[in-house]
Amino acid sequence: MATCEHLEGADAPAPVTPEGCAECLATGMRWVHLRKCLRCGHIGCCDSSPGRHATAHFRETGHPVIVSFEPGENWRWCYLDNLMDAHDGLA
Repeated sequence: MATCEHLEGADAPAPVTPEGCAECLATGMRWVHLRKCLRCGHIGCCDSSPGRHATAHFRETGHPVIVSFEPGENWRWCYLDNLMDAHDGLA
């Protein structure tokens, strides 16, 4: 898989709301899958979810890299370069 400077330099912050999408929890919405921002630890829902909060977080903050916050998934995505890569599961 390809990589970019954003993926290579991504951190592994603790999840801010490990119980689910921050915005969905606040509004009572439901999500399909969860994503974690590798800059600040924000947990947002995927683009298949009604709120699309992970992408909204990127648009609001410019934080470029997310990681799947789903058990058994081990990939990261860079919004700026439209690249995905596998990771070691420690993010």
